Amino acid sequence: MKTNTDAVLSAKSLRYFLQLIDSMSYTQAAQILGITQPALTQQIKKLERAVGSPLFGQMGKKLYLTNAGLKMEETAKALFSTVNNAVDSIQQYTKSDTGAISLGILSTVEARVIDQFLIEFNQKYPDITLHVGFYNRTELWDKLDNNQLDLAVLYLPDHNATVKNMKQYMAKQIYSESVVFLTHDPEDKFDKMTHHRWVTYPKDYYLPQIVHRFYAGQFVDGKLSTPVTFTSPYQLIKFAEQTDYDTYVSKSFYKAHQAEIALSPVDIKDETNFESCFIYRKNKSEIPRLANFLKEWDKFIDERDYDSRLKNVKVSI
Repeated sequence: MKTNTDAVLSAKSLRYFLQLIDSMSYTQAAQILGITQPALTQQIKKLERAVGSPLFGQMGKKLYLTNAGLKMEETAKALFSTVNNAVDSIQQYTKSDTGAISLGILSTVEARVIDQFLIEFNQKYPDITLHVGFYNRTELWDKLDNNQLDLAVLYLPDHNATVKNMKQYMAKQIYSESVVFLTHDPEDKFDKMTHHRWVTYPKDYYLPQIVHRFYAGQFVDGKLSTPVTFTSPYQLIKFAEQTDYDTYVSKSFYKAHQAEIALSPVDIKDETNFESCFIYRKNKSEIPRLANFLKEWDKFIDERDYDSRLKNVKVSI
C-alpha cells in the first residue's frame, strides 16, 4: 500500500491531531483551533487514510488513542520538536541580539577595558550568552584554527603563529602597544639595564620574543639574564619590586596600574610597536551577533578612547 506522505506530513493535520489528543473532544478541539467540527474530522480522517489505520477509538462518549494513534503522536511530537529546534537555531544564528559568542583572551593582555565592555554589552544584550576564557598564545591560535572560538584577543604581528592559513583571518585593532621597561633607579639608562638581572615572561611568550627581536644586539651575549620567569604581569611587578631585578610589561598594563607600580619606566629611543587585536575568521563577520559585537566595541571606544579608559581602571596589584 502506498502511503500519502504529503498528508502525513501536513503541518496542519498534525497540529489538529495533537490538539485533539490534548482535548480528547472534537467539539473542544475545534473551538480551540477556531474551525468547525466537520473540518477537524476531515483532517483526522485524512491522516487515518494516509496511515491506513484508525488513530482514535471510542468507548461510550470517550475518545482514546489506538496503537497507531500512539505511534503517530510520538512521531508528530518528534517532527514538531525537530522543526522548532531548527527554527530556534536559525534565529539564533541570524539575529544580532540572541545566541552565543565565545571569546578567548591572551592571558598576558591587560583586559580590564575589555572586561568593562563585556559588562556593558551583556547589560545591553542579555540574551546573548558570552563564553570568555584566558589562554596562552598557542592555545588561542589552535582554538581559532579549529573553530572553537568566535573571537580571540591576541598581539600582532605574530611571527610564531601556529595557524595553518593566516589569510582566512581578519584583525580589528584594539590598542597600539609597546614594551615598557621598568627599573629601580629612575636615572638608569637602557644600556646599563641590559647588564642587570631580569624577571620576565617565559621565553616562548610574546613580549620576550618582541624584546629579543628588537634589542638582542644590545644584550650581553645577545640575551638578558633572566633567572626568574612568571606568566603573570602582576607577579613580575611584585617580584621585581621586592628584589633588585628589572622587568618589562606592556604599555597598556603599565598605564592601567602606573599608580601602584613602584618601579620607574626607562626612556627608549626606538619603541617596540605591536598591536592588541580582535582576531576572527573572515566568515565570522557575516554572523549578525558577531558583527554587532564589533560594532558595539566601536561605539564603546568612540564614547571614551582606550587610553582614557586605561587611566580610569580602578584596580590594585
